Amino acid sequence: MDGKKLEYKGKEAMKEIERLTKNADEVQEGILREILSQNGETEYLKKFIGSKDNKQVSKFKSLVPAVTYEDIQPYILRIANGEDPILISANPITEMLCSSGTSGGEPKLMPSIAQDLDRRTFLYNLIMPIMNQYIPGLDEGLYRYRIGDVLQVTGFHNKAPQFRFICRRNVVLSIDNDKTNEKDLHRSITLAKKLLEPHQALLVEYTSYADASSVPGHYVLYWEIVHSHSIVNKDVNVEAQVVEECCIAIEEELDYIYRRCRTNDKSIGPLEIRLVKPGTFEALMDLLISQGGSINQYKTPRCIISNDSALQLLNSNVKASYFSPREPSWKASSS
Repeated sequence: MDGKKLEYKGKEAMKEIERLTKNADEVQEGILREILSQNGETEYLKKFIGSKDNKQVSKFKSLVPAVTYEDIQPYILRIANGEDPILISANPITEMLCSSGTSGGEPKLMPSIAQDLDRRTFLYNLIMPIMNQYIPGLDEGLYRYRIGDVLQVTGFHNKAPQFRFICRRNVVLSIDNDKTNEKDLHRSITLAKKLLEPHQALLVEYTSYADASSVPGHYVLYWEIVHSHSIVNKDVNVEAQVVEECCIAIEEELDYIYRRCRTNDKSIGPLEIRLVKPGTFEALMDLLISQGGSINQYKTPRCIISNDSALQLLNSNVKASYFSPREPSWKASSS
């Protein structure tokens, strides 16, 4: 990497961001071309691209499949056990990094080459000048997305898309035969929270929990609501009827199986919303980071699955609790 790029600061860094975003497609293709040129003879890439003629950017997508960590783990383990790095990299492996393991599985080994440090330094030098300038989405924190994250394109800066994090994929709530993923939960809450707007109330954070401590079990949502016109997160009182309407609005938007279990089978109890005090989700963040979570990748978990201390913190800050006042609509499908 060009040594000068590591020294970008202030206005120079902003100019570089403009250059990169104005030519986003050319920059991306250039990086891919460099990767293919350097690593085309590795064992991993050769099995896909074969001949030299296939080392073209235009052919890469059709020849090399998208993979998960599990697909390349055997190669990484072979290198960790002493085999030549040419398995996956033409450059020497300088270190083996280890992930925190907070993404729901065992820690992962991540091979690193000398140039990786240069790239991280380069990105750091670009990021620092914009930390005190408003860029849409920056108020939610800098974040490294993961494969499978659900994102929303909110616009473009030059040719580079701007994203807003929505939720993680495939995190589910389940009591009986129901399987509610994070995307469906987020969609239903997005619709229900509109009922708060006429009351100058704003939902700022939420998470959920499948409570099976009683029969039937039921979904519990933890909501932090503040005054929508307050500069600071000022508490706001919302009438019970409004929150109950939010409960049923959410249930009405959940899928056929959930509504059948709730209305016909009676195997799921009424959905519950527990309102928590302002600042509760900041305390939750502090707790989860203290337990080993990464501050750079932190996003509020949309489902608490097996963390007693997190549930204890949330429940200790509950100021009111409301249940769905009726069953959601459901009709048996015609055979």
